[in-house]
Amino acid sequence: MSFAEVLAGLPAADDLAVIELTGPDGETARVENKPRSQGSMKVYRYLLEKFGKLDRAAAEAGLIMYAEHSLDARAHPGTHPNIDRLLAIIADGRAWTGRCVTQGRDGGAAAR
Repeated sequence: MSFAEVLAGLPAADDLAVIELTGPDGETARVENKPRSQGSMKVYRYLLEKFGKLDRAAAEAGLIMYAEHSLDARAHPGTHPNIDRLLAIIADGRAWTGRCVTQGRDGGAAAR
């Protein structure tokens, strides 16, 4: 299955402004709802809803979902930071937590 086919089967993430991620040592990362990141918004939202956190099992599922992009990320580290994060979780076994922040009615963000 291609990444486009995977995305077609996932719920929309248009209501999200950002997904805020926190690593086990307090490090932070964000997946923002902007062009070229909207597919990652859908994947990360799905993983967080299904697994409750980004642990090794979630990361392995995520790599399958990213399909052909996972292969490209392995061949070209740094070109797909959202996939690189999943690869790091698999390698070090350290789980991350996440929080979906929805877009507010006034265009601002609201935590969810």
